[in-house]
Amino acid sequence: MEQQLVIEVNRTHVRIEHPAPVYSIAFSPDGQTLASGSADKTVRLWRAADGTLLRTLKGHTNLVESVAFSPDGQTLASGSGDKTVRLWQAADGTLLCTLEGHANWVRSVAFSPDGQTLASGSYDKTVRLWRVADGALLRTLEGHTDWVRSVAFSPDEQTLASGSDDKTVRLWRVADGTLLRTLEGHTNPIESVAFSPDGQTLASGSVDYTVRLWWAADGTLLRTLEGHTGSVVSVAFSPDGQTLASGSVDKTVRLWRVSDGTLLRILEGHMDAVLSVAFSPDRQTLASGSVDYTVRLWQID
Repeated sequence: MEQQLVIEVNRTHVRIEHPAPVYSIAFSPDGQTLASGSADKTVRLWRAADGTLLRTLKGHTNLVESVAFSPDGQTLASGSGDKTVRLWQAADGTLLCTLEGHANWVRSVAFSPDGQTLASGSYDKTVRLWRVADGALLRTLEGHTDWVRSVAFSPDEQTLASGSDDKTVRLWRVADGTLLRTLEGHTNPIESVAFSPDGQTLASGSVDYTVRLWWAADGTLLRTLEGHTGSVVSVAFSPDGQTLASGSVDKTVRLWRVSDGTLLRILEGHMDAVLSVAFSPDRQTLASGSVDYTVRLWQID
């Protein structure tokens, strides 16, 4: 049975109540569905238009740290504290396969732009690349000296970025796993990495309360965005690449202008740490997931 869990908060956003802290959220490519991964060990799919609960995917035996839709929207990936990645059929929630091999929690999952490869970052200090078609392990990327908290593919599929507790961002060549460069400068663990839609800029959010923007081609630091008063746990570019959203332990979401780092807006309302942010494909909505048991949908002008 469908369950309506939306509460109107004000004209700028709505709140979806969740049964447990929300660790990760992701919009489907068509913007119609929102997925959430939670401490209750489930993945939930919601109708983005009104927050109706469509289905609950069960099977993980520990909290779900990360969720991601494939580019065609047909497959949903989830990474969990149970050390596995699961691939689900988005249309009906059927479990397609379980990817095993990590020796510790899987903190982040990301599909390649062509949908053929899935990357997973783990507390076992490695990044793994999997073939989506059959779940085969393609290669393991080793080099980080501490937990890997976030992974992201470049839009051209040639490069994979990983952020780690070792305070570095590493850029890897996807084709053969070669380490291309290491970006240093953060003074604390890195929680999140994201490429801009044109692939030219890489954003990293850190426990040092900052967001850094890097020139992806050579690793040059472009600017440091300061203002959060807690760890920055999630960063996401708008589809047009002009705006960056950051979610923080300070309970806020901040919107920044990418071109010059200007703070555009502070979104307040969450009662606890914001662990995930995601733009809808049309850029009209920003979703944020929090430890306060809610997902909030914000109208972006």
